[in-house]
Amino acid sequence: FIDGEGRLSSCGAAAEEDEENGDEDEFPGLLGHGEGVLQLKTPTRLPSVLGGERAIGVAASRYYSLALTANGAVWSWGCGKLGHGDREAQWQPKKVEAFAGQRVVAVSTGFMHSL
Repeated sequence: FIDGEGRLSSCGAAAEEDEENGDEDEFPGLLGHGEGVLQLKTPTRLPSVLGGERAIGVAASRYYSLALTANGAVWSWGCGKLGHGDREAQWQPKKVEAFAGQRVVAVSTGFMHSL
């Protein structure tokens, strides 16, 4: 969710039960609220302020999310390949430095890829 001030909120669960063995699979950082936050029952504003920029777009996949700011910066959080050159989970939005000096105008997520 993006409010009128360009701030992000999220809700949902970052864990699900594995039907085969009954274990719970966790997806670190999926909600963007920091380490250990695995469930939010109502929309809750993210603590990150995206470098002081207004969010104008957001995209979510099963394992991660992307946000686009008014100045064309891209931020990612969750788990998997998030554009930071590694596979480290990000518990809160982190700026994708690969786009430094560029102005991105749209973001989109797929099951295991981004555009």
